[in-house]
Amino acid sequence: MTAGRPWMLAPNVGDLIAETVALDPGRVALIAGGRSVRYGELAERAARVAGLVRGAGIRRGEPVALALGNDWRFVETMLGTLRAGAAALLVNVKLGPDALAYIVRHSEARTLVADGRLGPRLAAMSDALPRGSTVLVTDPDAAQDQYERSLAAASPIARAEPVGPDDLALLMYTSGSTGRPKGCMLSHSNTWWQARSTARTMLLDRADRGLVMGPLYHANALWGILLPMLFTGGSVVVLPDFDPRGALRAIHDHRATFTSGTPSMYALLLGDPEIARFDLSSIALLECGSAPVPEELMARVKAAFPCEVVETYGLTEAGANILTPRWGVKKLGSTGLPVPDVQIRIVSLDDSARDCAAGEVGELWSRSPANALGYLKDSALTAERFTRDGWMRTGDLMRRDDQGYCYFCGRADDMISVGGENVYPKEVETIVLTHPAVANVGVVPVPHAVKGEAPVAFVVRRPGAEVTEDELKAYFLARGPAYAHPRRIFFVEQLPMSSTNKLDRGALKQRARELLPNGVASGGRETASKPEARGVRRDGDGG
Repeated sequence: MTAGRPWMLAPNVGDLIAETVALDPGRVALIAGGRSVRYGELAERAARVAGLVRGAGIRRGEPVALALGNDWRFVETMLGTLRAGAAALLVNVKLGPDALAYIVRHSEARTLVADGRLGPRLAAMSDALPRGSTVLVTDPDAAQDQYERSLAAASPIARAEPVGPDDLALLMYTSGSTGRPKGCMLSHSNTWWQARSTARTMLLDRADRGLVMGPLYHANALWGILLPMLFTGGSVVVLPDFDPRGALRAIHDHRATFTSGTPSMYALLLGDPEIARFDLSSIALLECGSAPVPEELMARVKAAFPCEVVETYGLTEAGANILTPRWGVKKLGSTGLPVPDVQIRIVSLDDSARDCAAGEVGELWSRSPANALGYLKDSALTAERFTRDGWMRTGDLMRRDDQGYCYFCGRADDMISVGGENVYPKEVETIVLTHPAVANVGVVPVPHAVKGEAPVAFVVRRPGAEVTEDELKAYFLARGPAYAHPRRIFFVEQLPMSSTNKLDRGALKQRARELLPNGVASGGRETASKPEARGVRRDGDGG
């Protein structure tokens, strides 16, 4: 099916840094955890990791579970695992113990490298391993730990294990918002293509320095920053966790030239009262994606950062870089055009499988070298999401204008049907965000006595600003369709974020159910159980 395509001639992804190592081993690859790691050192440590994996008897394509935070160990263990011919299982360490134990069992991993500070999560993963498995524990606060001792004693693997283009490279479990996490399988050719495509379409080169604000196990940081920078020979500043002040300081101190984040992350950056203290002039490119981006938020980002700002679109199963090359005309609110080698369709929601007309919302289908191999041990879901002729049904809603520019409307699951009218949370949020007193907003559905369901909004006010629920409703009704107006508005101190730094709509839906157990009446005046929600509790990260 893929024979003869140049991008299928991909070598082992563990060799991603080989060219830079050969030409400039002293060049800084990573700045993380208070230290700088040069390409030569990274290659040497990755080769030792490969020796550990080979010594543990791991077979070609077999997963090695990497449950590590954001530091150089994540990068070297991933490259080393791939170098040995094994597959890197990139674990979302913020999931709960039950979800983590399920992932380890489901993947049939027999080797685990984990951060010792994970506590009960580490215990759950260790207990889920089969008898006789290998567990290596790191302690970033110690000068020498079990992992470092094992690494020092390992025999480095001088040459990467030969692999086929469709051999498993990365195993990434999706969030599992509708059930158990699903193991998405990415090949060596998928991964190579994404690293190269992102570097080229975003015009990145070895002079760039990317800033990783989100978790490395997530596609936004992995394919948006880390892998393309290693491919080009640039450097990466890795923050241990997302912290708005820390991110601003990192740009200032390390002169980062670009970064990528979610809308929630940028809203928090803009809300930092000390943002004006930091020199952000080194930033040349900001990428925003992984969730629908309200146009008002994009306008605020463009006003705050003196650089190019692009909205991107991608997903784990079909590539983190599907839409928006850096060049060309930019349209506010648009995710742009497909990048080279990516084909898209926007398919009608009426079950006719026809292509949508301009302006019509439908489901995005994508076909490209980045499409995953499928889902581990789930042939039914793989057949449902991946067609025989190579298309991936994303489950995301898009529309195109008459020039072919795409506009991300959200997940199909997030669409609100109000008496037969389709309402997309992003469109409601964009209008609410234009109010000068609003810093951030999240919109979710609740049951409606007449319409079936209707939107409600959770709003974060700007510091010192005042606005009432009735005022915001009237503001929306003057600017948007009446059927889409939020029937109730709750003011909160902050919006919940998921483990991948997106707006946690699941937590908002749960809070809405708690506040409005009977939904809203036709007048939208159903009495809430509490007059004001001071904060939204985020449900456990247990998948």
